[in-house]
Amino acid sequence: MERITESPSHYDHLERMGTGEILGNINREDHLVADAVQQVIPAMIPFVDALAARMARGGRLFYLGAGTSGRLGIVDASECPPTFGVPHGLVVGLIAGGDGAIRRAVEFAEDDRGQGWKDLQEHAIGNDDTVVGIAASGGTPYVVGALEKAREAGLLTACVTCNPGSPVTRVCDHPLVAVVGPEFVTGSTRMKSGTAQKLILNMISTSVMIKLGRVKGNRMVDMQLSNRKLVDRGTRMVMEGLGVDYATANALLMEHGSVRKAIAKGSA
Repeated sequence: MERITESPSHYDHLERMGTGEILGNINREDHLVADAVQQVIPAMIPFVDALAARMARGGRLFYLGAGTSGRLGIVDASECPPTFGVPHGLVVGLIAGGDGAIRRAVEFAEDDRGQGWKDLQEHAIGNDDTVVGIAASGGTPYVVGALEKAREAGLLTACVTCNPGSPVTRVCDHPLVAVVGPEFVTGSTRMKSGTAQKLILNMISTSVMIKLGRVKGNRMVDMQLSNRKLVDRGTRMVMEGLGVDYATANALLMEHGSVRKAIAKGSA
Protein backbone atom coordinates (compact mmCIF):
# COMPACT_ATOMS: atom_id res chain seq x y z
CA MET A 1 0.00 0.00 0.00
CA GLU A 2 1.29 3.44 -0.92
CA ARG A 3 1.58 5.69 2.11
CA ILE A 4 0.96 9.25 0.97
CA THR A 5 2.36 10.51 4.26
CA GLU A 6 5.69 8.84 3.45
CA SER A 7 5.89 9.91 -0.20
CA PRO A 8 8.66 12.34 -1.25
CA SER A 9 8.19 16.04 -0.67
CA HIS A 10 7.33 18.26 -3.63
CA TYR A 11 10.40 20.28 -2.65
CA ASP A 12 14.06 19.29 -2.66
CA HIS A 13 17.40 20.74 -1.58
CA LEU A 14 15.68 22.38 1.39
CA GLU A 15 19.06 23.19 2.89
CA ARG A 16 19.78 25.50 -0.04
CA MET A 17 16.66 27.60 0.46
CA GLY A 18 16.68 31.00 2.09
CA THR A 19 14.64 31.55 5.24
CA GLY A 20 11.84 33.33 3.41
CA GLU A 21 11.65 30.57 0.81
CA ILE A 22 11.46 27.86 3.49
CA LEU A 23 8.72 29.66 5.39
CA GLY A 24 6.79 30.53 2.26
CA ASN A 25 6.84 26.97 0.97
CA ILE A 26 5.73 25.54 4.31
CA ASN A 27 2.86 28.02 4.37
CA ARG A 28 1.96 27.14 0.77
CA GLU A 29 1.62 23.50 1.78
CA ASP A 30 -0.35 24.39 4.91
CA HIS A 31 -2.96 26.09 2.74
CA LEU A 32 -3.91 22.64 1.45
CA VAL A 33 -4.92 21.35 4.88
CA ALA A 34 -8.25 23.12 5.34
CA ASP A 35 -9.51 21.90 1.97
CA ALA A 36 -8.49 18.34 2.83
CA VAL A 37 -10.36 18.56 6.15
CA GLN A 38 -13.44 19.95 4.41
CA GLN A 39 -13.61 16.77 2.35
CA VAL A 40 -13.90 14.77 5.59
CA ILE A 41 -17.02 16.58 6.87
CA PRO A 42 -19.56 14.22 5.24
CA ALA A 43 -17.91 11.29 7.04
CA MET A 44 -17.76 13.23 10.31
CA ILE A 45 -21.50 14.01 10.46
CA PRO A 46 -22.79 10.48 11.24
CA PHE A 47 -19.90 9.89 13.63
CA VAL A 48 -20.52 13.07 15.64
CA ASP A 49 -24.25 12.28 15.84
CA ALA A 50 -23.56 8.74 17.08
CA LEU A 51 -20.94 10.01 19.54
CA ALA A 52 -23.26 12.68 20.94
CA ALA A 53 -26.03 10.13 21.46
CA ARG A 54 -23.70 7.87 23.43
CA MET A 55 -22.25 10.71 25.51
CA ALA A 56 -25.78 11.89 26.31
CA ARG A 57 -26.29 8.46 27.90
CA GLY A 58 -23.17 8.87 30.01
CA GLY A 59 -20.56 7.52 27.61
CA ARG A 60 -17.01 8.84 27.44
CA LEU A 61 -14.73 9.75 24.55
CA PHE A 62 -11.26 8.23 24.37
CA TYR A 63 -8.53 9.46 22.04
CA LEU A 64 -5.69 7.03 21.48
CA GLY A 65 -2.46 7.54 19.53
CA ALA A 66 1.32 7.45 19.49
CA GLY A 67 3.84 10.27 19.21
CA THR A 68 2.45 13.48 17.73
CA SER A 69 -0.96 11.87 17.21
CA GLY A 70 -1.18 10.84 20.85
CA ARG A 71 -0.13 14.28 22.05
CA LEU A 72 -2.79 15.95 19.90
CA GLY A 73 -5.46 13.74 21.46
CA ILE A 74 -4.24 14.61 24.95
CA VAL A 75 -4.30 18.33 24.14
CA ASP A 76 -7.88 18.19 22.88
CA ALA A 77 -9.06 16.09 25.82
CA SER A 78 -7.36 18.33 28.38
CA GLU A 79 -9.05 21.44 26.97
CA CYS A 80 -12.60 20.10 27.36
CA PRO A 81 -13.02 20.60 31.15
CA PRO A 82 -11.86 24.25 31.24
CA THR A 83 -13.65 25.18 28.02
CA PHE A 84 -16.95 23.39 28.52
CA GLY A 85 -17.08 22.70 32.26
CA VAL A 86 -17.30 18.93 31.84
CA PRO A 87 -15.72 16.62 34.41
CA HIS A 88 -12.18 15.38 33.96
CA GLY A 89 -12.41 11.86 32.61
CA LEU A 90 -15.30 12.52 30.23
CA VAL A 91 -12.82 13.02 27.38
CA VAL A 92 -9.57 11.08 27.84
CA GLY A 93 -6.35 11.13 25.81
CA LEU A 94 -4.09 8.07 25.87
CA ILE A 95 -0.61 7.87 24.37
CA ALA A 96 1.60 4.87 23.62
CA GLY A 97 4.25 4.69 26.30
CA GLY A 98 2.13 6.38 28.97
CA ASP A 99 2.25 9.93 30.28
CA GLY A 100 6.04 10.01 30.07
CA ALA A 101 5.75 9.89 26.28
CA ILE A 102 3.99 13.26 26.25
CA ARG A 103 7.36 15.02 26.60
CA ARG A 104 9.84 12.39 25.45
CA ALA A 105 9.45 9.63 22.86
CA VAL A 106 9.32 6.10 24.27
CA GLU A 107 11.12 3.77 21.88
CA PHE A 108 8.99 1.11 20.19
CA ALA A 109 5.96 1.82 22.41
CA GLU A 110 3.75 2.26 19.37
CA ASP A 111 4.70 -1.18 18.03
CA ASP A 112 2.86 -3.13 20.75
CA ARG A 113 -0.45 -4.18 19.16
CA GLY A 114 -1.98 -5.28 22.46
CA GLN A 115 -1.05 -2.38 24.73
CA GLY A 116 -3.67 0.09 23.49
CA TRP A 117 -6.55 -2.15 24.51
CA LYS A 118 -4.86 -2.80 27.88
CA ASP A 119 -4.61 0.96 28.43
CA LEU A 120 -8.31 1.38 27.63
CA GLN A 121 -9.29 -1.41 30.00
CA GLU A 122 -7.63 0.45 32.87
CA HIS A 123 -10.46 2.97 32.51
CA ALA A 124 -13.21 0.33 32.93
CA ILE A 125 -14.32 0.81 29.34
CA GLY A 126 -18.09 0.46 28.82
CA ASN A 127 -20.61 -0.09 26.03
CA ASP A 128 -21.48 3.61 25.64
CA ASP A 129 -17.85 4.68 25.39
CA THR A 130 -16.25 5.75 22.10
CA VAL A 131 -12.68 5.25 20.93
CA VAL A 132 -11.02 7.46 18.32
CA GLY A 133 -7.69 6.14 17.08
CA ILE A 134 -5.34 8.82 15.77
CA ALA A 135 -2.60 7.72 13.37
CA ALA A 136 -1.31 9.85 10.52
CA SER A 137 0.25 6.83 8.81
CA GLY A 138 -2.76 4.65 9.53
CA GLY A 139 -0.64 1.66 10.47
CA THR A 140 0.39 2.25 14.09
CA PRO A 141 0.02 -1.18 15.82
CA TYR A 142 -0.84 0.40 19.19
CA VAL A 143 -3.82 2.15 17.57
CA VAL A 144 -4.89 -0.57 15.12
CA GLY A 145 -4.94 -3.26 17.81
CA ALA A 146 -6.93 -1.11 20.23
CA LEU A 147 -9.55 -0.16 17.65
CA GLU A 148 -9.92 -3.76 16.55
CA LYS A 149 -10.61 -4.91 20.12
CA ALA A 150 -12.87 -1.93 20.88
CA ARG A 151 -14.99 -2.62 17.82
CA GLU A 152 -15.25 -6.31 18.70
CA ALA A 153 -16.46 -5.26 22.17
CA GLY A 154 -19.27 -3.17 20.65
CA LEU A 155 -17.85 0.28 21.30
CA LEU A 156 -18.29 3.08 18.78
CA THR A 157 -14.99 3.49 16.92
CA ALA A 158 -13.44 6.02 14.55
CA CYS A 159 -10.01 6.88 13.27
CA VAL A 160 -8.30 10.08 12.18
CA THR A 161 -5.66 9.39 9.56
CA CYS A 162 -4.10 10.86 6.43
CA ASN A 163 -3.65 7.65 4.42
CA PRO A 164 -6.73 6.27 2.58
CA GLY A 165 -7.05 2.49 2.69
CA SER A 166 -4.60 2.17 5.58
CA PRO A 167 -5.03 -0.61 8.18
CA VAL A 168 -6.64 1.70 10.77
CA THR A 169 -9.49 2.50 8.36
CA ARG A 170 -10.42 -1.17 8.17
CA VAL A 171 -10.84 -1.77 11.91
CA CYS A 172 -13.24 1.05 12.84
CA ASP A 173 -16.81 2.12 12.16
CA HIS A 174 -16.04 5.67 11.00
CA PRO A 175 -12.78 6.30 9.08
CA LEU A 176 -12.02 10.03 8.95
CA VAL A 177 -9.31 10.46 6.31
CA ALA A 178 -7.78 13.83 5.48
CA VAL A 179 -5.54 13.44 2.44
CA VAL A 180 -3.11 16.33 2.80
CA GLY A 181 -0.42 14.97 0.49
CA PRO A 182 3.35 14.67 1.03
CA GLU A 183 4.93 16.65 3.84
CA PHE A 184 7.34 19.55 3.19
CA VAL A 185 10.00 17.52 4.98
CA THR A 186 9.40 14.00 3.71
CA GLY A 187 7.59 11.88 6.29
CA SER A 188 7.40 14.61 8.95
CA THR A 189 3.75 14.05 9.83
CA ARG A 190 3.88 16.54 12.69
CA MET A 191 3.41 19.13 9.93
CA LYS A 192 0.40 19.02 7.56
CA SER A 193 -0.90 15.70 8.87
CA GLY A 194 -0.69 16.90 12.47
CA THR A 195 -2.43 20.14 11.58
CA ALA A 196 -5.26 18.26 9.87
CA GLN A 197 -5.64 15.95 12.87
CA LYS A 198 -5.76 18.92 15.24
CA LEU A 199 -8.50 20.56 13.17
CA ILE A 200 -10.57 17.38 13.06
CA LEU A 201 -10.27 16.77 16.81
CA ASN A 202 -11.31 20.39 17.47
CA MET A 203 -14.34 19.85 15.26
CA ILE A 204 -15.32 16.59 16.94
CA SER A 205 -15.10 17.82 20.54
CA THR A 206 -16.59 21.25 19.88
CA SER A 207 -19.55 19.98 17.85
CA VAL A 208 -20.31 17.29 20.40
CA MET A 209 -20.18 19.76 23.30
CA ILE A 210 -22.55 22.08 21.44
CA LYS A 211 -24.94 19.18 20.85
CA LEU A 212 -24.72 18.29 24.55
CA GLY A 213 -25.81 21.83 25.50
CA ARG A 214 -22.44 23.09 26.72
CA VAL A 215 -22.61 26.25 24.59
CA LYS A 216 -25.37 28.87 24.69
CA GLY A 217 -25.62 31.17 21.68
CA ASN A 218 -21.92 31.29 20.88
CA ARG A 219 -20.68 31.50 24.47
CA MET A 220 -18.76 29.08 26.70
CA VAL A 221 -21.27 29.47 29.52
CA ASP A 222 -19.89 26.51 31.49
CA MET A 223 -16.19 27.38 31.25
CA GLN A 224 -14.08 27.07 34.37
CA LEU A 225 -13.19 30.40 35.99
CA SER A 226 -9.57 29.43 36.48
CA ASN A 227 -7.81 32.76 35.94
CA ARG A 228 -8.46 36.51 35.86
CA LYS A 229 -8.86 36.60 32.09
CA LEU A 230 -11.63 34.01 32.21
CA VAL A 231 -13.33 35.71 35.16
CA ASP A 232 -13.33 38.95 33.17
CA ARG A 233 -14.67 37.16 30.09
CA GLY A 234 -17.39 35.51 32.17
CA THR A 235 -18.31 38.80 33.80
CA ARG A 236 -18.79 40.42 30.40
CA MET A 237 -20.97 37.51 29.29
CA VAL A 238 -23.18 38.04 32.34
CA MET A 239 -23.31 41.79 31.64
CA GLU A 240 -24.46 41.09 28.11
CA GLY A 241 -26.93 38.40 29.14
CA LEU A 242 -28.59 40.43 31.90
CA GLY A 243 -27.97 44.02 30.86
CA VAL A 244 -26.29 44.89 34.17
CA ASP A 245 -23.10 46.76 35.01
CA TYR A 246 -19.69 45.12 35.47
CA ALA A 247 -19.72 45.11 39.28
CA THR A 248 -23.17 43.53 39.49
CA ALA A 249 -22.27 40.93 36.86
CA ASN A 250 -19.01 40.08 38.59
CA ALA A 251 -20.73 39.68 41.95
CA LEU A 252 -23.30 37.32 40.44
CA LEU A 253 -20.59 35.31 38.70
CA MET A 254 -18.53 34.94 41.86
CA GLU A 255 -21.59 33.96 43.88
CA HIS A 256 -22.85 31.29 41.49
CA GLY A 257 -19.59 30.05 39.97
CA SER A 258 -20.55 29.90 36.30
CA VAL A 259 -21.91 32.15 33.58
CA ARG A 260 -24.88 29.86 33.04
CA LYS A 261 -25.92 29.88 36.69
CA ALA A 262 -25.28 33.59 37.13
CA ILE A 263 -27.54 34.47 34.20
CA ALA A 264 -30.22 32.00 35.30
CA LYS A 265 -30.26 33.31 38.87
CA GLY A 266 -29.97 36.93 37.82
CA SER A 267 -32.94 36.68 35.48
CA ALA A 268 -35.14 34.72 37.91
